[in-house]
Amino acid sequence: MKKVAVIGAGTMGNGIAHTFAQSGFEVSLIDISQESLDRGVSTIEKNLDRMVKKEKISEADKNTTLSNISTFTEIKAGVSGVDLVVEAATENMDIKLKIFTQLDEICADHVVLASNTSSISITKIGAATKRPDKVIGMHFMNPVPVMKLVEIIRGYATSDVVTAQIMQLSRDLKKSPVEVNDYPGFVANRILMPMINEAIYTLYEGVAGVEEIDTVMMLGMAHPMGPLHLADFIGLDVCLSIMEVLHSGFGNPKYAPCPLLVNMVTAGKLGVKSGEGFYDYSDGPRNKKLSKQFVK
Repeated sequence: MKKVAVIGAGTMGNGIAHTFAQSGFEVSLIDISQESLDRGVSTIEKNLDRMVKKEKISEADKNTTLSNISTFTEIKAGVSGVDLVVEAATENMDIKLKIFTQLDEICADHVVLASNTSSISITKIGAATKRPDKVIGMHFMNPVPVMKLVEIIRGYATSDVVTAQIMQLSRDLKKSPVEVNDYPGFVANRILMPMINEAIYTLYEGVAGVEEIDTVMMLGMAHPMGPLHLADFIGLDVCLSIMEVLHSGFGNPKYAPCPLLVNMVTAGKLGVKSGEGFYDYSDGPRNKKLSKQFVK
């Protein structure tokens, strides 16, 4: 595999494109709007500039990485000649199924189709294609260029050959792949999201405030970031979507999303991406302060 297409130029998509391009792959970055593509490439350039400043890469490395990325607003043009497509679109079942159905029709027979989904069934996505044996999950962690883990999710029909191929590809990206089976939330989010949801319940029930909850988990459990701050970073809409998948998939009330989480998403308070969640990011994501809603 030398040529890869990444669908979606948002936070995860541009991070995945950055990672492949820096490892020497030709990358087609695809999104529905040129504005989103320009914003994605700008983010990649800023992240590379930060790496140059820290002397982790050279200016020449940066330029080579950027030259490995081409942008497309049409899926058919973007996937032409690729060996692998990594979908990193919105965490929405209908959108993903539509994309994979289209990819199955226009991609060559040998092309492996991967999804960066954090919770949606790979088996169900694969069933929307005529190549379920070549459909697999590649769940990268955010920020992609920094985080080592990739959850490799094999659907019910994913072949051993494709699984081994994607595991090795992940190692070629200098990542640490872990193979998991296709159940709601996989491993990472089946454990992480209920913890975040419970932290939100702890706030909702008045046990402690935002900063107190995050401080307990950072100082008491050695977490690098508190669960409410992490929820803001992930996106409260994404957290809600994953909790809904868990709740629907297992039918267990312990996975029911906290009403406070539901209300915040309904109100558009999505965290860093909207400028406010449990914290206020109006001065930038590195200068958070407590959201006025939670000031005592």
